[in-house]
Amino acid sequence: MNTPTTPWRAPLLWRTAQLLARGVVGLLGRLEVTGDVPVELRHGPLILAANHISPFDPVVLSAACRARGVAPRIMATGGLFRAPVVGPLMRRAGHIRVDRGTSSVHQALDVAAAAVAGGSVVLLYPEGRIGLDPGMWPERGKTGAARLAFASGAPVVPVAQWGSHEVLPYRTTPAEVLRGIARAVVRRPVIRVRFGTPVVLSQLNPGTPGAARRATDRIIDAITDNLAPLRPDEPYWPRHVDPSRPADTARSHRRRPRG
Repeated sequence: MNTPTTPWRAPLLWRTAQLLARGVVGLLGRLEVTGDVPVELRHGPLILAANHISPFDPVVLSAACRARGVAPRIMATGGLFRAPVVGPLMRRAGHIRVDRGTSSVHQALDVAAAAVAGGSVVLLYPEGRIGLDPGMWPERGKTGAARLAFASGAPVVPVAQWGSHEVLPYRTTPAEVLRGIARAVVRRPVIRVRFGTPVVLSQLNPGTPGAARRATDRIIDAITDNLAPLRPDEPYWPRHVDPSRPADTARSHRRRPRG
């Protein structure tokens, strides 16, 4: 992959927002970041693939990435970009809009591929939604992360997180959000993020039928393996149960933590 001599640099607005995210997470919980991103990859090109468990995840991952010297461009739902204040800020920060369920959703992958080719770090959620697995383990992923890796040649680093679901609930009505924040301020849950080692995809031939699915499974498996150490006392079911979160086993992933 040919990397430009002048890679994309995160705007000051985004780097400032990451500092603010660190403050917000510190107010609502206790952030623990383990693992690392290799120094040579911190400024891209790189793909970060994370599990998705709560609406609070982008704030947590922004803070965790700041702790590791990474300023990723986040692939985020189009609803955020349509918001009156948040939308313009997201665009100015260089994040990538994903209009799920529309015919233009594939355009986001092209934009992300161009971003990675330009030397960016792109953060995405391979599950494509907040996971609804009853045990809160990663679901079967969409193939977008794998196809982005094949198209760009960039390495994929799995990122596992746990604890953000104790801050914001699945259903983000004003009452539910306020209740979650108040509870978090009092209890200050531990929020853990772990950066894993890059997923090995080099043996897969992108032109082979099913390669994207096999690569996706490897990525989800890697996220699962990195998530297991973050919830050692919750191997099957989460201790904190969010009554607003529906359960859906239709996309359950066959992998469960080793041991």
